[in-house]
Amino acid sequence: MLDTTYHKRRLTERLEDPEFRAEYERSRRELAQVNAIMRSLDDLRVSAGLSKADLAREIGRNDAVVRRLFTAQVNPELRTVAALAAALDAEIQIVPRRRARPNRPQRTATTGA
Repeated sequence: MLDTTYHKRRLTERLEDPEFRAEYERSRRELAQVNAIMRSLDDLRVSAGLSKADLAREIGRNDAVVRRLFTAQVNPELRTVAALAAALDAEIQIVPRRRARPNRPQRTATTGA
């Protein structure tokens, strides 16, 4: 069995740094969103009765690439996610989770003399 106590201890120490903690939490949120999208696409694939190899052929990709997208923690290209969604007759949507940020002042172009 793999002993991970050193890594857990090291992470605990590093999380005491506010800057590290903020970046760690941001990365975790991003990965959670990517994983949720990939789980949704995999659920659609299963519902459609397609194998990973079938889906790979649908989007013109190697079946090992598609298999890895669904089984490993990866960061797929948006183009690939869009192709998977299209092949599964689905679409990608961005849903705001809170109100938009206040309008920022417009930048004005400056010209040199």
